[in-house]
Amino acid sequence: MQTTEINGFAIEEFNVHSLEEGKKQGTCPVCSHNRKPKNQKAKCASYDWERGLGTCHNCNTSFQLHTYKRKGKAEKVYVKPEKVLMKAPGTKVEDWFKTRGISKQTLSDLKVTEGPEWMPQTGKTENVIKFNYFMGGELTNVKYRDGRKNFKLYKGAEKVFYNIDSVVGFEYCVIVEGEMDVLALHEAGITNAISVPNGATLNSNNLDYLDSCIDYFEDKDKIILAVDSDEAGQALQTELIRRLGSEVCHIATFDDCKDANEYLLKYGTDKLTERITTAKPVPLENVTTFRDIEDEITDFVRNGFKKGFQVGLSNFDEIFSTYTGQFITVTGIPSSGKSDFVDQMVVGYNANYGWKTAFASPENVPTYLHAHKLMRKTWQGMPTRDDIGGDRWNQIADHCNSNYFHIDMERYTLESVLKKAAELVKRKGIKCLVIDPFNKVRDVDCKTEDVNRYTMEYLSKIEIFAKKYDVLVFIVAHPTKMYKDKDGKIEEPTMYNIKGGGEWYDASYHGLLVHRDYEAKTVKCKVLKVKFQNLGENGAEAHFKWEPKSGCFIPHEPVNLDGQAMPWE
Repeated sequence: MQTTEINGFAIEEFNVHSLEEGKKQGTCPVCSHNRKPKNQKAKCASYDWERGLGTCHNCNTSFQLHTYKRKGKAEKVYVKPEKVLMKAPGTKVEDWFKTRGISKQTLSDLKVTEGPEWMPQTGKTENVIKFNYFMGGELTNVKYRDGRKNFKLYKGAEKVFYNIDSVVGFEYCVIVEGEMDVLALHEAGITNAISVPNGATLNSNNLDYLDSCIDYFEDKDKIILAVDSDEAGQALQTELIRRLGSEVCHIATFDDCKDANEYLLKYGTDKLTERITTAKPVPLENVTTFRDIEDEITDFVRNGFKKGFQVGLSNFDEIFSTYTGQFITVTGIPSSGKSDFVDQMVVGYNANYGWKTAFASPENVPTYLHAHKLMRKTWQGMPTRDDIGGDRWNQIADHCNSNYFHIDMERYTLESVLKKAAELVKRKGIKCLVIDPFNKVRDVDCKTEDVNRYTMEYLSKIEIFAKKYDVLVFIVAHPTKMYKDKDGKIEEPTMYNIKGGGEWYDASYHGLLVHRDYEAKTVKCKVLKVKFQNLGENGAEAHFKWEPKSGCFIPHEPVNLDGQAMPWE
C-alpha cells in the first residue's frame, strides 16, 4: 500500500495521523477527539489514499494524510523578439517626430525603427513605429505604434522598462510614463530616462516589469518620477513610491502640461531640463504639514470618512470594512475555520481591488494544499482531473501564480518574514500579508521574558511595516485560555484569551472571531473590535455555511425560534 510519491511530490512521512491504512472511512484527526465520548469512534471522515487527502463530514475540514518534501519552482519562460533587420525611420516618420520636437539623432540614439506589423486593432498589416526595448544589451521586447495610435507589445516577451540600460552608472534616473517622454528628455540632454512599458491605469498594483528590473535601482540615490498629471498617472506615482521607497523618490511636475513631451513642445529643452533638475523630494516621513495633507482634509470636509474596503460577502460587508496600512487580529478555537476565513477575505480583496497577498503560514503545509484551497475559492468550485491543462485551469493557475505568494522558510522569524514581505512589496506589489499563526513566527530579537512587553513590541513592528508599505496585515492568533459553560460547551474566546490579551486588544486596529457551531454546521464571524466606528460595528455577527467543493463561505441567515409559538400551540 505505501507509496513514495503522489502527484509528483515525494512523500516525507507516510500516514502522519496513524490512521487505518487502506480503509476508506474512519475517524477525523481534527475533530474526533473533541466530540462527545459516544461519538469519538464514529466514522466521520473519508480517506483518499491515492490523492493523499482526507475529508471530514462532521467538521467540513480537509487534511493531509502525509507530509511531503519541497519541490523546486519552475521559472517563467519568455519569448524573445525575432531578430529582423532594423530599418531606420523614413522621411515621413522623421517628419512626424519633428512635429513632436524629436530629432533624427535622438531616434538613432534610442534605436527607434519602422516596418510592417500586423495590428489586431485594425486586423491587417500596418507600417508601424517600433520602440525597441533592450536589457543587458539584448533585444527583450518591442512596442509597435501605428498611425491611428494603436499599440501592442511583442506577444509573450518579458515586460521591462524602456531604455533601462541607460541608467547604468548614474546615481539617479528618471521614470516617465511613455516612450515619447523618454525621447523628449533625451532631446533635452537627460539620457538616463526610462519608461514603463504599458502606461498607467487606475489599478497600478501589477508592475511585473519592476520585478524584472529591480536590480537597476539598488544603487540609485535619487529616482525622479515624472509621470502624467492625470488620475492614472498619479496612481502609478503612488505605487512606485510605495515600491521603490519614499526616501529616494523625487517628484517632477509639468504645471499646465500633461507630460514631458508636451512640456518640451511648449517651453523648450532648457525649461524641461529645469523641471527635472528641480524635482522635489517626497515629503519627509514623520513630519506632516497642513499643505501636505490639504487634499485629504478638503476631501474629508466635502465627503466625510472614506469608505472602507470590503471582501464581497454581503452580510459581512454590512458589519466590517477596513483600510490598508492597518492590521487585523483573527482568533478562534482550533479547527474553527480562522485560516480558511482569512483566505476568503484576501481572495475577496483580490477580486474587488486586485490586491496581491503573501502568506507566512508555517502550519499550512504542504504548500500545494494551501494553494489548492486558494484555487478552489477563485474557481468557485472543485477542479477535476479533466480540468487539468484546460483553458480555465491555465487561466486560474496563472492568476493564482501572479497574485498569491507563499513565504517558505526552514525557520520563520518575524524579522525574516517582514524582510521578505518588504521585498514582495517592491517586486510583486503585495497589498496583504498573512501571518498564521503568530506564535510560529517568533520575534527572536525581542529578549524580554515579559509576555505583555513581547506582545507590544511584536505588534509595534507589525504596525510599522503596515504603515510604511501601506499593507493590510492579518495575524491569526490562537487563544491560550478556553473555558466551558455550564453545558460543557467551549465558550467563545475574545482577544483577551490570547496570550498577552490586553496588548492585543489595545494595539490591534481590528479584531475578528471565527467560531464554528458544530451542531448547526455553520460558521460565524464576530467583530470584536474596530478602531474607527465608520468601518464596522463592534459585537456584530455574520453567519455562513461552508461550501465543501469551493471551500467558500456562503452568507447564511440563522433561524431564531426563541419566543415564537410552535405550530401546535
